[in-house]
Amino acid sequence: MDVTWDGIRKAETLREDAATTRHAVSDAARDYRWPRLLRLLERDPELLNSTRLDGPSLYAPLHQAAHGGAPVEVAKRLIAMGAWRTLRTARHERPVDIAVRRGHRHLFEVLEPVLVRDVPADVLAQIEWHFHEVIRGRVERLVLKGGLRLPVLEPMLELPEPKMWFAVPGMYGGFGYELRAAGATSFLTCESWCRVAGGSGQRHVVSAAGSTLVDEGFV
Repeated sequence: MDVTWDGIRKAETLREDAATTRHAVSDAARDYRWPRLLRLLERDPELLNSTRLDGPSLYAPLHQAAHGGAPVEVAKRLIAMGAWRTLRTARHERPVDIAVRRGHRHLFEVLEPVLVRDVPADVLAQIEWHFHEVIRGRVERLVLKGGLRLPVLEPMLELPEPKMWFAVPGMYGGFGYELRAAGATSFLTCESWCRVAGGSGQRHVVSAAGSTLVDEGFV
């Protein structure tokens, strides 16, 4: 199964029980209750890189671990479960940046991102920009209604298989995307569809130069 990009930002887009679970994860991380946090995430690992509903900081659990100076074993466990060391907050800080700012030296090494592939930052930023254009072109109304956080591509540089899935509430489907090649020639392939709409499938190739629709109607 592809890794999931969690773009959910508003509690109103979720069932009450799902929102309650997310609040519990965020509260445990905020309060530095590491054993409880790990238990919750072992039960719901898809929330490893989620942020607080309706919150402005965009702190995920690993950011809170960096902020609170969690034991190294806790940080290692979160990373082993799939927490991203390149994920940034609203202040554009990675977990290691927060640890440095807070003076938690014991976490510097474990939080330093380990990248599997190298893509120039400007190239990745341009691919991401054009990818967001593709998403908005298909479901801008749903993005605005849900206040969704659109996928950030930097965490894909950590993944052995750089594939992700972005589910869009109300679309009954979403976007599956994969980062291909490396360096300045990197590009993204993207397939999107609505499960309840025949012929809704679209396939795009997205590079730093722009996006191209290469196939449609396959779902």
